[in-house]
Amino acid sequence: MAGTQGDTRRSILDAAQRIMSHKGFAAVGINEVLSEAGVPKGSFYHYFGSKDAFGEAMMRSYFVDYLADMDRVLTAPGLTSAQRLMNYWQGWRETQSVDECQGKCLAVKLGAEVADLSESMRLALKEGTTAIVDRLERVIASGLEDGSLVVDDDARTTAQALYDMWLGASVMAKIHRDVGPLDAVTTVTRRLLHV
Repeated sequence: MAGTQGDTRRSILDAAQRIMSHKGFAAVGINEVLSEAGVPKGSFYHYFGSKDAFGEAMMRSYFVDYLADMDRVLTAPGLTSAQRLMNYWQGWRETQSVDECQGKCLAVKLGAEVADLSESMRLALKEGTTAIVDRLERVIASGLEDGSLVVDDDARTTAQALYDMWLGASVMAKIHRDVGPLDAVTTVTRRLLHV
């Protein structure tokens, strides 16, 4: 077990992300998460007021890490904006291709499920996915400035459409347990960005 309260809380959230990325939110009990984290069963409510508050904290923690990784990819030195953006999509494809296309993205895995279960989790998902689209918009705008890509619509509309397509393709890859939808959306992405 971790040494400080913050470490213990983080261990619980990390364990939950690992388990729920495979099983979903409703199918996972608190005891399973605590056992995986190596935390005594009676201590959950010391760290979280309810399963709903826990779910919100898990989603927020997930997006903090996701956005930090995304920022690293989208600001990699020595590349054009188009190259950075395509590296991001390639990373997405690789992440969503693992475990027979069951992926590791909590937005893909939990989005539809928790949007109806918990308003606070829905809002955490909304804020996280909006932050993703914001970053995509910025790199597309940068690509328009540096001439590395061209779009037929404005940067925001293109960013939102691309994110929505990739999210949908990830769900279809899970359903079919095949990378075909991810390969198709990669081709369409290149076409939309004229790269």
